[in-house]
Amino acid sequence: MIFKDRIKELRRVKTADLKPNEKNWRLHPEAQKNALRGVLEEVGYADALLAREDENGNLILLDGHLRAEITPDQVVPVLVLDVSEEEGNLILATLDPLAAMAENDNQKFEDLFQNLETQSDAVRDLLQKECSQQKNSVLGAGVLEKAEILIPEIFQVVVECESEEHQAQVYTDLESRGLKCRLLNM
Repeated sequence: MIFKDRIKELRRVKTADLKPNEKNWRLHPEAQKNALRGVLEEVGYADALLAREDENGNLILLDGHLRAEITPDQVVPVLVLDVSEEEGNLILATLDPLAAMAENDNQKFEDLFQNLETQSDAVRDLLQKECSQQKNSVLGAGVLEKAEILIPEIFQVVVECESEEHQAQVYTDLESRGLKCRLLNM
């Protein structure tokens, strides 16, 4: 199957002239902003922003809101897409979640991580956090693989009690009926 090419053109546009998408649902914490600033300082722009053109000729962002925010006076590469507002909404809603579905090759990341150098503390923190998460997911996967123990299915009921005395009464009542009970305080 051949898919449509919706890229109309590559334009270089001052980010202040781009319109943030009012439907953008992504929030960018300070750590992410700092890490992106660090990468931009060390490498520069290496990816284009995505935008669609509205009926008035305005470029509405679909991807790259944080890059535009960080560099408001810079001329940046923008892929202008030939998509409707509805298609743009679909791109806005699915681009990041689709990227997040990618699985990791932990060994390749570890090899890559070991050979990276950066001057930015924020980028270093980002990479160390990612490496730590990779290691934890490997450890977690190893534990899960080794924990192929059959856990019997159990069914439980949690009863909220008004007081400790009420809890003791319910416990005694249920125990007297031959039920296996445990006391929990949350």
